[in-house]
Amino acid sequence: MNILVCLKQTFDTETKIALQDGSIKEDGVQYVMNPYDEYAVEEAIAIKESGEATVTILTIGPARVEEAVRTALAMGADEAVIVDDPAAFGDEYTAAAVLAAVAKERPYDLILAGNQAVDDGSGQVAIRMAELLGIPHIGVVTKLTVLGNQVTAERDAEGDLEIVSAALPVLVTAQQGLNEPRYPSLIGIRKASKKPLTKLTLAELGLTPDAVAPRAQVTETFLPPAKGAGRVLQGETVLRVSELVRELRQTSKVL
Repeated sequence: MNILVCLKQTFDTETKIALQDGSIKEDGVQYVMNPYDEYAVEEAIAIKESGEATVTILTIGPARVEEAVRTALAMGADEAVIVDDPAAFGDEYTAAAVLAAVAKERPYDLILAGNQAVDDGSGQVAIRMAELLGIPHIGVVTKLTVLGNQVTAERDAEGDLEIVSAALPVLVTAQQGLNEPRYPSLIGIRKASKKPLTKLTLAELGLTPDAVAPRAQVTETFLPPAKGAGRVLQGETVLRVSELVRELRQTSKVL
């Protein structure tokens, strides 16, 4: 079985976000593998360990993304492909188009990805990718069983549980609870440096910048306003309610 795992490098969730000239300041920021993608990597490795499979990591990003990729390789993935091309660093449309182009050049039976990225939280890329590849997808999966040419998944459905089956090839997105990602072992870290890592450009994928140009544009990035001190309203209930409504309308502007 050939398994592809889509991975994104994101801000460490403990990182304090700072803005400079309307953009997120990246100096001194700690980057990590997207936590939801860790579940996808772990699931792929577990499937590999229970049978015969090859796990390939797919990602897009600048040179720094190699750190997250090496972590996945140290966990047990076999090889990785990085698309390192500024024209590939766009929106969800761009990422899906580029990752689908990489997948089309490789044999695959199962594609795993995180349910969403903790930085933008759109949950779009994997689903768009499945559509471009013309394969079914199962999202928000908390349990996955692969038996022969069939997969059965339990998925979180707004607090309820759905059980879905599909034939390979299929794309599955991992939700928290699917597994407990392992820590890379010292031996795994040593082996990771020797595993195949391929870097590609859009031209090598047969894509042009115009073909994968972003469809969405960020017009403004800003931090939420600092919270002020709380205020306790005094007086009769009717007067307090009236004052509260006035504050919500005129000051907070939430009504």
